[in-house]
Amino acid sequence: MSGGPSGRNLTAWALTTGEAGMRSQAKGLAAAVAEEVLERTAPRSGPRAWLARLFGVGRLPPEWGPPWPDLVVSCGRRAAPFARAIKAASGGRTLAVHVQDPRVFRGAFDLIVAMDHDRLVAGPRVMKIATALHDVTQERLQAAAAAWAPRMEALGRPLLGVAVGGDLRGRPFGLDDAARLVAALRRRRDELGGGLAITPSRRTPLRVRQALIDSFADDASAYVWDLAGDNPYAGILALADRLVVTTDSVSMVSEAIATGRPVELFDLSFARHRGFIQSLVDQGLAVRLGDPSGGRPSVASDPTAQAAARVRGLIQMRMGFSG
Repeated sequence: MSGGPSGRNLTAWALTTGEAGMRSQAKGLAAAVAEEVLERTAPRSGPRAWLARLFGVGRLPPEWGPPWPDLVVSCGRRAAPFARAIKAASGGRTLAVHVQDPRVFRGAFDLIVAMDHDRLVAGPRVMKIATALHDVTQERLQAAAAAWAPRMEALGRPLLGVAVGGDLRGRPFGLDDAARLVAALRRRRDELGGGLAITPSRRTPLRVRQALIDSFADDASAYVWDLAGDNPYAGILALADRLVVTTDSVSMVSEAIATGRPVELFDLSFARHRGFIQSLVDQGLAVRLGDPSGGRPSVASDPTAQAAARVRGLIQMRMGFSG
């Protein structure tokens, strides 16, 4: 959005408790709306976090103060009480948008951006989207492609890119899962030919990461990032002809779909993501790895742009009402 009240730049705070997936969602939406974005991390421990968790009381850290932003975008249930407190402290001037279902204080937000499988009904204050918000833009992909093409070209085409996550609460990513993934990737590569580029995340257990490195150590057309040097994640998103993503990460799956490449899902059977994964399959946005159809190019989903347009409209209405 170009300019706010009195011609000044719009300001936004992207508020989370620090998890990478939540940060990318909050920051991606905030940056799509406002010219000036500041990331804030809600307390995760101590009295403020305890009050927020048990009573929903968002006591703001003393360093958080005016000038209050035009917009606060929070993501994650534990960040919601602090976003509510920011709106109250601003006298209601700050527009409060929450990503995901906050489950409490829903009426405190001017807009809630929730995914299709969330149990919320779309309406004036609830927007439903197919995939998670993200900060993957065409400009970012183009820059990553230019940076990584010289390093990836030797792997060959078609290039199968693989994004690997890690444990979730109550469901570890074990060596048996790693063995299944390696076997599935070998089968898929036998069918496709070409190269293989695998990026574990920093959440990937060491035992799984090492299993991937060992399995493809003698394969000249395979690359496995060992967490040393630059992270190839954006380069793989930009350059792969098709993508495989583990289902522990809603953010990684959503970012893969945003590229418009065929996306195949390695299902780790995380109960909390079952509805999300099934909705993607039902809509034809992704297939499960090993599906005989092999997947097809997805319709690149850009929920961030859709949500940003909705937020801009709310800001414009607020400006109009305030004169």
